[in-house]
Amino acid sequence: MENLTQNAIDRSLGDAPVGALMRRYAIPCVISLLVGALYNIVDQIFIANASYLGSYGNAANTVVFPLTVIALAIAVMIGDGCCAFVSLCLGGGRPEDARKSVGGAIVMMIVCGLLLSALYLIFDDSIITMFGGTVNVETFRHSKEYFFYIALGVPFYIFGQGMNPVIRADGSPRFAMASTLAGAVVNVILDPIFILIFKWGMMGAAVATVIGQIVTAALSVFYIFRMKQIKPSAADFRLDLSVCKRTLALGVTSFLSQISLVAAMAAINNMIRRYGALDAIFGQEQYAQIPMAVVGIVMKFFQIVISIVVGMAAGCIPIVGFNMGAENRSRVRDLFTRLLVSEAAVGAVALLVVELLPRQLIAVFGAANESAYYADFAVKAFRVYLCMIVFACVNKACFIFLQAMGKAVSSTVLSMIREFVFGVGLAVLLPLFFNLDGVLLSMPLSDILTFAIAAFLIVRTYRELSAGVDGAASRGVAPHPVKGGF
Repeated sequence: MENLTQNAIDRSLGDAPVGALMRRYAIPCVISLLVGALYNIVDQIFIANASYLGSYGNAANTVVFPLTVIALAIAVMIGDGCCAFVSLCLGGGRPEDARKSVGGAIVMMIVCGLLLSALYLIFDDSIITMFGGTVNVETFRHSKEYFFYIALGVPFYIFGQGMNPVIRADGSPRFAMASTLAGAVVNVILDPIFILIFKWGMMGAAVATVIGQIVTAALSVFYIFRMKQIKPSAADFRLDLSVCKRTLALGVTSFLSQISLVAAMAAINNMIRRYGALDAIFGQEQYAQIPMAVVGIVMKFFQIVISIVVGMAAGCIPIVGFNMGAENRSRVRDLFTRLLVSEAAVGAVALLVVELLPRQLIAVFGAANESAYYADFAVKAFRVYLCMIVFACVNKACFIFLQAMGKAVSSTVLSMIREFVFGVGLAVLLPLFFNLDGVLLSMPLSDILTFAIAAFLIVRTYRELSAGVDGAASRGVAPHPVKGGF
């Protein structure tokens, strides 16, 4: 793929078998996102298995995790928006707008990374408190240490993650995957050295992560000077407001899906802190951090599953965008079907794992070093919090596919309803009636309610795509044939 000319790439997106294109673009994207997710997850595994950190370190990791998601939200808004806009431009024969989008995206990534890092460093205590870091003194101390070094790496993280979809849009999904993989490998190598050998604690976990992020960012810079399809000139790095507006509009769903997750995490962490204090067991000082640590671990597993789901859907963005721009609606409809079936299958496998193997999952995160309360609460959390994960996977696919079709409003509204209205609202409301269990119930109920809306949009999208195909047939235009399997 990397050696194809522009025309060959265009023919590939418009004519190659749909299943083959899904594999070519989605698999590297899935791997890239999984590797990106491993940064925080690997930190947590080594932290959990370091006896001098344990559940306090796990809880601190849970506190800081939403703050890395804020940085990711900014990165994917710019990167995914640029990827979708570039694909639409190439499909519609407007390469000059594609170049302006890439140049503007690079500038926005750099500026946003520096600004967010500065804000984190200035308001660190207030931010940590906002995300539940005051559950006890030890958790706050570990959170502050971890957060300081993570904040320093934010500009590298935003740039590396934001460039990933841009590189994919340029026709190099393998390089995008390799750049992220290289950084994660560095992190995996350094984590045990810094945490278990040097005994650097939370600082060691954070420094290993930041070094890995620097590696990914450096490889992204290397690629900019070797872009194939989209070669921005110096003039393209001057922000074009109309192009930037369109780029960000297409990426706003990716932003909201991440930033709303942060809002839900903030609500969940604070409800855990509040209602955990009322629990007979977790109201005791020595156990107060357990619910926050456990929910953080459950959310890390969910992040792994969602990385697969989002990777499969986001990998389809260039294919969907190109074929929508070229009005190949039959290919878009077939791609939608394959994607929904694949995402539901991923959710079904994940459901079996969390319902049948919760003790094995929690064992990876240091359960042997903790009390029985830690493992028992973790089993319940896995089984309840993720019991509707199949719906969660289909919902996510729907968000991203609508975005790729250029339906930014529908995608954005659905995403906001899921995360802000249901995700935050139910996390605050249900504990009033079910105490700590209400926090766990908020996730599955949110996914059920969202799916009811998503199902309506899925049916409507099929009708629109079918109408487009029927309209082309009535005009005597033969729709592009559907080929291949996933």
